[in-house]
This record gives sequence, structure tokens and C-alpha cells, in this order.
Amino acid sequence: MNVSQHSTSTRSPVLAILASLVAGAVLAIALLVGPASGASEPMITGSVMFAFGLGWGLMALLSTRYSAQPQSWMVVPALFLGITGLALMVFQPGPAAMDLLSWIWPPALAVLAVWMILQVRRNLRGRGRWLVLPVIATLLLVAVGGAFATVSAATRGTAQTPPGQMVEVGGHRLYIECTGSGSPTVVLQAGLGASSSSWASIAPKVAASTRVCAYDRAGHGHSDEAAGPQDGIVLATDLHTLLERAGVTGPYVVVAHSSGGPYVRVFAAQYPDEVAGMVLLDAQPAEAFTALPDYPGFYYPYRFVTALAPSLARVGLLGLLLGLPADESSPSAARSASNAVAELPTALEQAKALRTIGDRPLIVVTAASDPDRGWLEAQDQMTGLSANSVHRVITTATHDSLISGVDAAASTQAIIDDVEAVRSGTPLQ
Repeated sequence: MNVSQHSTSTRSPVLAILASLVAGAVLAIALLVGPASGASEPMITGSVMFAFGLGWGLMALLSTRYSAQPQSWMVVPALFLGITGLALMVFQPGPAAMDLLSWIWPPALAVLAVWMILQVRRNLRGRGRWLVLPVIATLLLVAVGGAFATVSAATRGTAQTPPGQMVEVGGHRLYIECTGSGSPTVVLQAGLGASSSSWASIAPKVAASTRVCAYDRAGHGHSDEAAGPQDGIVLATDLHTLLERAGVTGPYVVVAHSSGGPYVRVFAAQYPDEVAGMVLLDAQPAEAFTALPDYPGFYYPYRFVTALAPSLARVGLLGLLLGLPADESSPSAARSASNAVAELPTALEQAKALRTIGDRPLIVVTAASDPDRGWLEAQDQMTGLSANSVHRVITTATHDSLISGVDAAASTQAIIDDVEAVRSGTPLQ
């Protein structure tokens, strides 16, 4: 018996530590692809914290029972992460509560990480130390990133004084910025996850010919976050109310890029008398799930990934990983973008309600540099929405270059041509 105890007591804690770290990571992945897949920010963040809390608890147990270096102090991070994660999963705090908690958890996690480093130095020797220290360093970086993201989100609104206006549309405010003069007014609808700032290369040039308005959907750019899901009809209602209360009279030339296409089609279906013309810039077809063979295989993994975005934004990683500007990488913007992706199938179905805009001018502009299978054919079919339409294919353009690159000039010209067609009442050329 004494020999057995002595043998056990001389074991290194390396295997216990490694097994526990792997177990925590595997459990986190299992929760993310299982019950937390596509779930809310509290559920996703809580799942990861709970999994790694169990990992730290397992580390404390195994190192105490099977090594010469018992690490009972690891119970503290196990309880901190485990209980916090479980509370997030059970209580599902809303966005306002999550924002409030962001002022609390970064300093608390930083203090815990520093304390853990001191415990490692006192209690853990050998190679086990170099397995644990990088994990603690990661916790410390997460705390610093979370603090930076929280302060950045809080100060961004006060540091900037946008030239547009905030308009109450029923429970939240939307930002709209109008420049230029003349009619018809051009209304710009940004793509998925983008804000009014994405039109910086186009709006000023259109403003030289007519009035142009760019706005931020709820939760994007300068706009407030909305409480409920944002499908196509909800977005169309918001836009209608925004234009009415901002004193922007119609009918309008509605312009959309990318996934903004279904949104303006829903708007035209809901408010047909308010649309004088339409310009679709490499817009997503309403029949994406059937007309694009590769789209279903892209969408479902993409939805899973975008569900992680709010949690990544909360710790300041979203902008760094994807190179997004501050107004598109905040927790609020990430939540709204994630919701938009989740609601996209509904919005696409709603967009199919628009069968025609009659003989009102429609210009479809397509980027053909590297199109997906079925994309060019689906773009061409969209010209059937109007008896007065043209399809302009830009062979060297990419999806993004049409609004922010060298091909933005072609998009600008398409908008101006549509406006002139509305004014003159002549067919498009």
C-alpha cells in the first residue's frame, strides 16, 4: 500500500492538466454545435464558460488525486466560470443586461487571471506550468479585449457627431442622412451587416444630381437596436415610418446592394405607390435557395458562424478577425447582423411577393468577376420585375467593388440614369 501511494504521489500533473484542457475544449465545441448552435449571445457565451469551468474543476480533481502537485486552487476559476456560464444559460439576460455586465466581468476576470498567475508560480512546477500559463494569459487578453470593446462602444456614440438625424420609429430610433436636392429622392439600402457609411463612395456623387438618403437599419451604424426579430416586412415598415417622420417625400428610387435587394423588394411590395424606380447592385435574388446551387451549403454554416459574432464582438475580437470598422463590429451591430442572417430565409420568401413594378425603371447591375453558379442567370431574371429594365454586367467588378471600389462609378451612373428615366418618363437605354 505504501509503495502504491508513493508511486502515485510522484506523478507529474501534466497529463491531468492536458486531459482537462482537452475535455473542456471538446465540451465547449459539443455545446456550440449542439444545444447552443445558432442560439443567443448569453447561451453561446455561457456554454463556453460552463465547459471551461468544468475543465478547470476536472484539473483540480485529477491533479489532486493523481499527481504530486495537487492544484486545489483551480476550484476557484472552475466555480467562477462554471457558475457564471450556467447563470447566463439559465437566465438569458437581454442586450441591455449584457451591456451592463460588460462593465463588471472584464475587471473581475482580469483580477482572477492575475490571482491565478500567482497561484501557478507558488504551486505548479515543471512543464505543467507552461500548459496552464498560456490559458491564463488568454483569459487576461479576453478581459482586456472586453474592457476595450465596452469603452469603445460607450464612447463611440459620444465621440462622433454624425451630420444626419435620429428619428423615432416606434420603440427605437433610426439614423438617416440626406444630402443634395431635387426629386425623385434616392433611398440607399446597404447590404447585410453594413451601415450607411458603406455608401461613402456613391452618395456624394448622386447628391450632385438629386436628393439622396442613406440610413442605418436597427442595430447598425448609429441606429438604436430593435427589440424583436427583423424580417423583411418589419424592416420595410421601419423604413416607411422613418421616411415619413423625417419629412422625406416620395415616390423614391430605391437602391440596394447585396442582401439589401430583398429588403427593397419587400418595401416595393408593401408600399408600391412609394417606389418610382429601382436599382439593384449585385443584389441577392429572392430565389437564392433554389436558383443558386451552392447557396444552401453556404448559408447554414454561415448562420452558425454569425451566431458567434456577438460573443466575439463582446471581447473585441470581431473587428480584428474580420477587419470590420467600429460601427459594424460592436456587440449591437453583431447581434443585429446575426439576427438578419437568421431572418434572411423569411425575408427572401417575403421578397417573392413582389411580382412587378410595372413600367417603372429598373436597372440591375451585376459583378461578373467571379460569380457563383447560377448568379448571372438569377440576376438576369430580376430584370423581369419591370417592363422598363436593363441589365448591366460589369465583367471586371467584384461584389464589393461596386460600392466601395473602382466600380462604384458604374453604380453611381446606374442610379443617376434611373433618376433621369423617372424624370423624363422615357425608356431606359
